[in-house]
Amino acid sequence: MLAEAVSHLEPVMPMLRELGERFTSAGHEIALVGGPVRDAFLARTSPDLDFTTSARPEDTERIVAGWADAVWDLGRAFGTIGVRKGDFQVEITTYRADAYDRETRKPVVEFGDSLDEDLVRRDFTVNAMALRLPDLTFVDPYGGLADMAARSLRTPTSPEVSFGDDPLRMMRAARFSSQLSFDIAPEAFAAMTEMAGSIRMISVERVRDELVKLLMSPAPRRGLTALVDSGICEYVLPEVPALALEIDEHHRHKDVYEHSLTVLEQAMDLEGPRDVPGVEEAEVVEGPDLVLRLAALLHDIGKPDTRRFESGGGVSFHHHELVGAKLARKRLRELRFDKDTIKAVCRLVELHLRFHGYGNGEWTDSAVRRYVTDAGPLLSRLHLLTRADSTTRNKRKAARLQATYDDLEARIERLKAEEELAAVRPELNGNEIAEVLGIKPGPVLGKAYQYLLSVRLDEGVIGKEAAADRLRTWWAEQPESQG
Repeated sequence: MLAEAVSHLEPVMPMLRELGERFTSAGHEIALVGGPVRDAFLARTSPDLDFTTSARPEDTERIVAGWADAVWDLGRAFGTIGVRKGDFQVEITTYRADAYDRETRKPVVEFGDSLDEDLVRRDFTVNAMALRLPDLTFVDPYGGLADMAARSLRTPTSPEVSFGDDPLRMMRAARFSSQLSFDIAPEAFAAMTEMAGSIRMISVERVRDELVKLLMSPAPRRGLTALVDSGICEYVLPEVPALALEIDEHHRHKDVYEHSLTVLEQAMDLEGPRDVPGVEEAEVVEGPDLVLRLAALLHDIGKPDTRRFESGGGVSFHHHELVGAKLARKRLRELRFDKDTIKAVCRLVELHLRFHGYGNGEWTDSAVRRYVTDAGPLLSRLHLLTRADSTTRNKRKAARLQATYDDLEARIERLKAEEELAAVRPELNGNEIAEVLGIKPGPVLGKAYQYLLSVRLDEGVIGKEAAADRLRTWWAEQPESQG
């Protein structure tokens, strides 16, 4: 197994041996540690190379001087020196024996004296394995290889101590479960459940980053389920577990929570190239796409606040898409997502039901134009979200919905070809509008522009002369024209 794992490190082996020889020649130990070692045993290529050493930061700098192409010491306070050698960028960190301030969550940095002491402070046993350099001696004091074979996430020390040191490790357990398709060990999950509230001690930015990594993983359902079942999600993204209490009006055999997870998975399946009948080249959303995945997960979070029981036993969720967009905006802001991501996700949540007015294709060309212009640059993601939102088990109904959306995409394609729909504008620009009406730039000009845009959307291309006539007629009816 070791030989096979080492073979996956072949591309970086010359650099590993050179680095190992430099440190051992200087009288220090150095080892490749954590994710790269784990991934080698999983036959995966790790994007990062992390090393741990007995050398103090100043010693590390001396050892790599003249060998490294660049050196930086931004992490010196934590014992980390950054090094670039050719195409490789690595971090070399002094053995640590950290203690955490249980009030601030900030590590009190204490340098350690042994590799085993350093490994015990790692989050999970599968990340607490190392390869000593340059001889590639495998070090596994806490049974990481056995846990990897069992596909189990277990902490090197007791989970209560490990999670108490850094509660973010509870979210990392969920994230690694999604990334590696491993199960969280029962004692670790029990500690997560008992200590769920301690996640509030972690900075919002660190929580957000873990959530993003989880959502961008190959199997986010696993991690999301762990966060919900342990209670951690109540403190991170409470709108998601709230969905488990609701009934989906279209699918009463399952709750909205399960529906949302299925929509997320189905949206992921649609990422990348796809074929649509009647569309020569369907728009592609390259995966993993954070905006699409967030929108899929959150698209129905407005349902709990809009649930109404109707006479006759029915349930309605009127305008849940609008309420959901507001809730999504509030939550994503609290998690400090960037403005562009927030805007895009909320717009998709707001628009996710729009297609259901299409019926069997009754929309006019005007309605199709509005669908495209309202979605704007999010149209390709809206296509995927809308398709993914169909989770019916009725095969005939599912096929009908797919065919109907195929028809809508084909109509959009035809209109685009005829009218350059993606770049639709009024037939008169701002300067021309001002000249026709004899007005100056300002709010009134903007109002006139929007009027001509609505004419363009409703009627298509009518020609500049006709557009000017329509504009004059409209202007004569405006209060501003009387002044």
